[in-house]
Amino acid sequence: MSTPSISRSDSKTSRRYSMSTIGIIGAGNIGRAIAQAFARKGIVVTLSNSRGPESLAATVAEIGPLVTAGTREEAAAKDIVFVAVNWSKLPDALAGLPPFGGRIVVDANNPIEAPLFKPAELGGRASSEVFADLVPGSRVVKAFNHLLAELLATDPASDGGKRVLFYSGDDAGAKAAVGALIDQLGFFGIDLGLLAIGARLTQFPGGPLPALNLVKFG
Repeated sequence: MSTPSISRSDSKTSRRYSMSTIGIIGAGNIGRAIAQAFARKGIVVTLSNSRGPESLAATVAEIGPLVTAGTREEAAAKDIVFVAVNWSKLPDALAGLPPFGGRIVVDANNPIEAPLFKPAELGGRASSEVFADLVPGSRVVKAFNHLLAELLATDPASDGGKRVLFYSGDDAGAKAAVGALIDQLGFFGIDLGLLAIGARLTQFPGGPLPALNLVKFG
């Protein structure tokens, strides 16, 4: 599947995942931008962070009523779970969660963080392969990590076409589901293949695609 546009034989997949519940672990710039993208399209999401729902009261009020503050466990229990956390904090953010049981987890992380911006040691693996070890039993899709937060949060049609989002993963069904969501949010998705290949292309630092604001016209 070269793009996430779901039609004809894939229409059942589109309908199934358009009704999925959405959770977000991480309420930093990327996590908030993802929540805004869903809220803009009328999709309910649960947003969480390490400090608890009360700390997110102002954030959810600003984004709107479709975003609910929840615990980490509540967000992780949804059908599709987005994770956007500082790389060094990922083990703690994901530790002790119940088994994912084949549910989809979207890796929206990059193996670097402020203030030093020193690349993490990955042992020659793609960062999403390392991430997958932290979410056993899940179907990992790499997506929503290569654009700056302000672009993710902006209407993807604001430049006159459809802003491009890349995604990759090892499970075809999971990628189809995330591709359908990307399409539903108004972006144009491009499937980059397996994690070992596609995740490296969008990984920052090192990949050639991060921060590129590409737009599909026509």
